[in-house]
Amino acid sequence: MSKSIVSIFALGLLVTLAACSSGTQEEIVFVEPEVVVAEPVYAGKYK
Repeated sequence: MSKSIVSIFALGLLVTLAACSSGTQEEIVFVEPEVVVAEPVYAGKYK
């Protein structure tokens, strides 16, 4: 391979590695689930 092809390949590899390593990691947040309350059941008008 000629030197220009090798240098272009090396530059592309360098740019790819720089782009992949500069990303920030996502912050993982755990949320406590809310308490589930049973819905009241209709039992008639005057019961």
